[in-house]
Amino acid sequence: GGTLFAHGGAGERFGVRNSKGYAVIEAAGDHCCEYMTGGVIVVLGKVGRNVGAGMTGGLAYFLDQEESFPAKVNQDVKIQRVISAAGEQQLKGLIQDHATRTGSPKANMILDNWSEYLPKFWQVVPPSEADTPQANPDVAEERELVSSTVG
Repeated sequence: GGTLFAHGGAGERFGVRNSKGYAVIEAAGDHCCEYMTGGVIVVLGKVGRNVGAGMTGGLAYFLDQEESFPAKVNQDVKIQRVISAAGEQQLKGLIQDHATRTGSPKANMILDNWSEYLPKFWQVVPPSEADTPQANPDVAEERELVSSTVG
């Protein structure tokens, strides 16, 4: 477990075998999130190749300002834009924490221009996370409906 906020980039294999940790960084090398089984990783900048290889759990968010991210992802994992309110809330909350704790100008710029930056994020979704509120808006709506009828 634990949380990492780094005002700067990470090297090769950042987040490898992550199981419960949460991290926000500003760049990463090759093989980011390799064999990840849980937790959440956010990368606010460039990333190397083979992202998500062997990833079986957790979620990862990548800012793609150069429109080059899909070619860098391992073909065994699904990528999508941030399509659920819960996913957007998770992403924005982590970036807010990152900005507060590091003073990152990049994080502050993203937050100040949220509606412009949100569509530039990709979410990496392994099969185990496909039916979570953060990855699937239908699941979030179903859970709200169940809780309102039960409560």
